[in-house]
Parts: sequence; structure tokens; C-alpha cells
Amino acid sequence: MTCRIFPDGTDSAPGRTWPAGNSLATVPNCAYHKALLTGNVRTYRQTPAREVSRMSPDRAAGLAQTARSLADGETSSRAQVEQALARIEASQDSLNAFRLVRAEAALAEAEDADKRLAAGERLPLLGVPIAVKDDMDVAGEPTAFGCRGDFPRKTEDAEAVRRLRAAGAVVVGKTNSCELGQWPFTEGPAFGDTRNPWNTRHTPGGSSGGSAAAVAAGLVSAALGSDGAGSVRIPAAWTHLVGIKPQRGRISSMPDPEAFKGITVNGPLARTVEDAALLLDAASGSHPGDLHKPPPVELAAAARREPGRLRIAVSLKMPFTATPKRLTPVVRAAVLQLADKLAALGHHVEEADPHYGPIGLTFVPRGTAGIAEWVDRVPDPALLDPRTREAARLGRLLGGAPLRLARRAEARLHRRVGAIFHSYDVVLAPTTATPPPRIGTIAKMNGWRTDRAMIAACPYAWTWNVLGWPGVNVPAGFAPGELPLGAQLLGPANSEPLLVSLAAQLEAELKWYERRPAQAT
Repeated sequence: MTCRIFPDGTDSAPGRTWPAGNSLATVPNCAYHKALLTGNVRTYRQTPAREVSRMSPDRAAGLAQTARSLADGETSSRAQVEQALARIEASQDSLNAFRLVRAEAALAEAEDADKRLAAGERLPLLGVPIAVKDDMDVAGEPTAFGCRGDFPRKTEDAEAVRRLRAAGAVVVGKTNSCELGQWPFTEGPAFGDTRNPWNTRHTPGGSSGGSAAAVAAGLVSAALGSDGAGSVRIPAAWTHLVGIKPQRGRISSMPDPEAFKGITVNGPLARTVEDAALLLDAASGSHPGDLHKPPPVELAAAARREPGRLRIAVSLKMPFTATPKRLTPVVRAAVLQLADKLAALGHHVEEADPHYGPIGLTFVPRGTAGIAEWVDRVPDPALLDPRTREAARLGRLLGGAPLRLARRAEARLHRRVGAIFHSYDVVLAPTTATPPPRIGTIAKMNGWRTDRAMIAACPYAWTWNVLGWPGVNVPAGFAPGELPLGAQLLGPANSEPLLVSLAAQLEAELKWYERRPAQAT
């Protein structure tokens, strides 16, 4: 077998295949093998999982397990919510995952759920405590989206939150996001720094970093985030979670017909594929006001199905951005390890790259115009980060003809990038180029330096937001310092069932959910 990374550490040639059942680690003198020998990559087998009680009050059990236990009368919603609130309070100083906690309201909702359970009512999430990101409206609470200021309390739930409540979920709080979700870090003067439960000197990513930290630490079983340039997948990668960016419109964006000119969608973060699929099913569905209404899918069922033998393209290529960036060897090795596993499972795996072209030219007008719209809702724009005000000014400049051209280019991009799916079923790519950076990495930077740092760390995820197609982050091991890594499974329009089935197959082999951070609270 030929090594997939040349001895000098460069990438192997596109089109080189992975013979099923062969292991890259058996090849001498390759960069990956050297990384293993020097300790720069730790695999699941090298670091045994720690067994954790499934229903321990110290850490939330899985979403599906908690729902089953409630339905079977083994626990109560009141007990589950009380334990979640206690974990949140104990961890807030160290992790700072939550912007606000609905203690009194959540306990009242839990008592109501217990009455309904006792009366025989059964719903997918009846009585289960969850969290949502602070860019989603929860009736009676403000939606500050990472900003400072006195925001009014909302009178109605966002449609996604309404659907979660209709499924029986109890929303215990709203999780932190960076200001208007712009950066893959969850830090800011409005709330402080949200920290990674695996290593609190490092970021959990962003902008759904609060949701990721809450789930990774076991404060709640699962949480809803949003993904506008990887903001679910990136924190999932950096906190050892499953994170799903669904098809545009899969989860309603109402009260907005679309979010950030169509590039942002809501999606779940959880420790298992089953839990992420369950939360996504509960939140999914269209509202008459939505601009995007994809056909319905059932992902909990997909998580129980075998995916069949697939053609998988491994792509390490970064889309052009005109800024410096490099895939770190530890991330490259982790992604190729997953490629090995997929080949061993019987899939046809080879290197091939989507043809992205100048896709970045279409992202900037949409992203910045979306920021400009949100800035207009902020009670006191003077309190915003100067980088936010700068992005909003750019968005207003690009919000006319450039935005229209960017939207018009989407169909052409679907054809160009989608051509890879004529030959392959799924693309496997890094979720990020680096392990999670340290807290404060971008705190003192100006706008241009922030953009460069952000792109250097996270150059892979945003393209699928332009396309509107689904992607799933799966855990891919660890870098030194207990720093999680991830890889993403990417598909064409409405391919969530296939991606979820493939992720579940990987999970059954790797059992990543067995490993949890030592410092959860």
C-alpha cells in the first residue's frame, strides 16, 4: 500500500485510493505514522474511554436516554431540571456557557411536564431539559445575540423554540454567542469568555460556543445552535461533539423569513448521533413565512440505518480566500485516520476536491448585509464592538447590486461544486484547520487581523453555508493538551439522512461518546 501522505509531509495526489481494510498506521515513514510515534496524535484506541454513569446527577445523560427514562417513570422532569440548573450554576464561573438561565420558569414547566407524564401523555422530549443559543427568541426573555444593551423581552417563541416546546422540551436557558455570531470564538464584553470544558485555557469555538460548552460539560443533554459559517460544526469539532448543519430551511428561521441572507441555519449539538438527530427532528418543520421549505426527512430513523457502501471523496483543499492559512499536521492526520476507518468499513474512499472557484465573493455580501440588518435591531449600536460596526458599514455598501449578484450566483455554484456528487456520495473534509485556539486570541485585534485569524483557523466550513447544503461534524480525536478535533461529512441538497447514517456507522465503531472531559463543572 502507498502512504497517503508523502514522507515530506505533503498531501498525497488526488485520486489515490484507500484499499478497504488497510490501515495507514501500518505504513512506515509517513507523516501520520511519525505523528503517532511522537505523540502528536492520540487515537481512540490509544486513549481508553472513561466509563460514566448514564444517569449521574453530575452530568446529563443522553437526550434519548433521558426521554426514555422520563417516559418509563424512572425519573421526573423536576429532578432532571433541578440537576441541570445545579450543574449550570456550579460551572458558570469556570465555563460561562449561559447568557441567561430560566430557573423559575423551567421548574414550573418541569412540574407541568410531570403532570402530563403521569396522565399518560408521551412526546419525543416531554420533560427533557435542553438549551438554545441566544440568537433564538424565547417568550419572556430578551434576545441579545452576544451584544451589550437593554434588549426587550420577546412576546413569542421563535418557530424552532416553539417546535421544541411542542415536543415537550424544557428550555433551561440561553447560551452564549459572540457578538452577532460573527466569529468562531465565544468571547465579548457583554458576557465575558466562554471556555472549553476539555481545556479551559482554550475556546470552545463559536459562535455556538455556549451551546457546545454546555453539552460537552454535561450541563444539558443537547442544545440548539446556529451555523452561518460553521458556527455549529466548528464548536462541535472543538468540544468533541456531533454537530449538524441541516439543509437551509430544515429548521424554520421565523420570525425571520431567512437568516443572514440565507447563509445561517439552526442546528443541534449533542454527544451522539442519535441525540443530535432526535433534537433536529423535534425542531424541524416549515412555517408559512419561511422563504426556504425543503421536503421533510426523518433523521432519528436514519441514525438506525446502515448507509450502504458509499463513494467518499477525501478533500483537504481549502477554498480560495486570499489570506494565509495552513492545515496543521495533527488535523490532517486525524481526518486521514477517519478516512482509514471508512475504508475499513467497506466504503470506496479516495482523494478528490470540489471545484469551489471564487465562492468567497458571494459569501461576504450576504454575511455583512445580515450583520447590518441585525445592527439595526440593537438598542444602542454605540455599545457594539468596533469590528461589528465596521462589518455593518460594509454590509450596507454591499447590500444592493453586489448582494443581488451574490444571490444570483448560487445556482451556478450548485452546479460547479455539486459536480463532485456525480462521482461521489459524500465529501469528508476537515472541519477546522487547527485545534482550538487559546482564549483571547482575537480580543485585541482590529477587523482585518480578526478576519485573517478566523480564516486561518476555520477555512473549511463556510462554503456549505453559501450552498445551503447539509454537513455533519463528527469527533476525530485529540491534539495534545486535551484539545478535540473534528471532521465534517458533507453532502448535496437534502442529504441529511445519508450523512446521519454514515455518522452513526462511524460512531458505532469509534464510540466517541464514551470519552468526556475531566473538568465538566
